[in-house]
Amino acid sequence: METKTNPAVTREQQLDLYRFMLLNRTVEDTMTNLFRQNKIVGGLYSSLGQEAISVGTTYALEKRDWIAPMIRNIGGLLVKGVRPRDIFTQHMARYTSPTLGKDGTSHFGDLKNLHIVSPISMLGDLIPVMTGVAMAGRYLGQKIVALTWIGDGGTSTGAFHEGVNLAAQQRAALVLVIENNGWAYSTPVGRQVPIEHLADRAKAYGCRAFIEDGNDVEAMFTTAREAVRLCRAGEGPVIIEAKTMRMRGHAQHDPAEYVPKEMFEYWKRRDPIETYEKRLAAAGVLTDKKKAEILEGIRAVVQEDLAFAENSPFPPPELAESAIYCEGPLLVEPQWERPVAEVTPPRSSVKPEWRKAGRGEFQPDAVEGAGAVPRSGTAPAAPSPRVSGDGARRDGAKPAARAPSKRAAKSAPPVRGRK
Repeated sequence: METKTNPAVTREQQLDLYRFMLLNRTVEDTMTNLFRQNKIVGGLYSSLGQEAISVGTTYALEKRDWIAPMIRNIGGLLVKGVRPRDIFTQHMARYTSPTLGKDGTSHFGDLKNLHIVSPISMLGDLIPVMTGVAMAGRYLGQKIVALTWIGDGGTSTGAFHEGVNLAAQQRAALVLVIENNGWAYSTPVGRQVPIEHLADRAKAYGCRAFIEDGNDVEAMFTTAREAVRLCRAGEGPVIIEAKTMRMRGHAQHDPAEYVPKEMFEYWKRRDPIETYEKRLAAAGVLTDKKKAEILEGIRAVVQEDLAFAENSPFPPPELAESAIYCEGPLLVEPQWERPVAEVTPPRSSVKPEWRKAGRGEFQPDAVEGAGAVPRSGTAPAAPSPRVSGDGARRDGAKPAARAPSKRAAKSAPPVRGRK
């Protein structure tokens, strides 16, 4: 894994991170009430306990950068500038929503101003899409970074592997955040992958990776800031695995009875907002007066936008027949920020010769490692002994001692996966 070298987080940034996490939770709590009042027409997916990931990673971006959120990334939308009323009206299918009431969930974006690509329900598909956004930005000379998220279950899709491989091969300025919240719906991580850290897969693609505490908003921010710096310097893509916990079921209809109670209790003590609030208060950053000021500001915005949403009309019936097919030319003009001559012949021409030393030629003197094809007449090397989840080697030998973690937890979390 990579080592981060980031300057300290300023007081203003700390208060911003705290405020956005509180806004995230307040918006979602409000929508939970709306759902129970039968005012949410579609599904509702909670990010309770995961707010630090969306807020921290998006906060590391610049205005010119792009995001593609998933169903639990409302915090990212808020940081990018989406108003709570847009989120309320969208889920309530009102005519004033970004999709004019045609979608009852989170499928909306803003390509022109906020640089938000709409979610795609098929998990993993946003990765190749955002790889394309990053490549297009580089082609146009925009020097942008594209960021998207994926759950632990989504890393098992073909689109995940194809997208990461393409991004790595192209050195695309893509930051991919894996939200490892322990569960792919009702399937624990230990029953879907044979590895402890999903970020370990980055080595196979030849890209960088970080593993971070997903409940620590400052850690998520500084790690994402370093990932963005690397990508903007042409050293992308970067994968960040955020270790966290989904504190509710897959959606509002799911009581999550398959999750052990002690697991919820363990992670509840590590709530990202409560722990950060205590840290800021202890450092003298968050006073009682400042906290009251932030809470009042959030309350006023949410109440105003909720009233707007509830008083907004439903779409007229005739709208159902509109915007089904593209009618007329779709005017999309490239926003060039570099001379076009740099990427057109003859300056962009290359010699069509792709043979490179060490890329595909058989080198008998370099054959080594498990899985290598042995030379004729020689026996294959014995494979390295695998280490099981309990630390015991399959050949019976005692495993080597591990160095202690730099950020050791006070108590070990309940084991995920097989019992």
